[in-house]
Amino acid sequence: MSIEQPQSHHQSQNLNQLMVQHNSGNLSFNSNLSKEDEEMSKSALSTFRAKEEEIEKKKLEVREKVQAQLGRVEEESKRLAFIREIDKLFSMYQELEALADPMRKDVAVVRKKIDTVNKELKPLGHTCQKKEREYKEALEAFNEKNKEKVQLITKLMELVSESEKMRMKKLEELSKNIDSIQH
Repeated sequence: MSIEQPQSHHQSQNLNQLMVQHNSGNLSFNSNLSKEDEEMSKSALSTFRAKEEEIEKKKLEVREKVQAQLGRVEEESKRLAFIREIDKLFSMYQELEALADPMRKDVAVVRKKIDTVNKELKPLGHTCQKKEREYKEALEAFNEKNKEKVQLITKLMELVSESEKMRMKKLEELSKNIDSIQH
């Protein structure tokens, strides 16, 4: 680079000199220039064109890089917007779920309690059925004994009544016998 700068400085001076001569009305500058000057001016011109092409090429490369970067930024912006939309949709979904059953937790707690009570009721139901059977059996036994008691009381009353009748009959007989002895 440092070697090219003096050459390009020298070449740009020659180019400037050519342009000054051309602009001053001296149209036959080719005849006044020496072969060496002519070659230097051609070299300077070709170097100038090469530098211009290189600058143009660099400019295109930079433009392409900028456009590529802009494309990436645009894509990232789209992705970011998409992610924001997804976040919004997810928030809306959660709100919708909450609205669908605002008392879901309370319902779940009550259902759990119902399940627990059902589990407790099952053995109690078996106990009730067992006690009911025992009660029916005891009631049946009680009723049978009560029936037996009634039968026995009935028999007792019959016996007592029979006994009274017999005693009354005996007493009447005795009374008749006493009356007959006295008369």
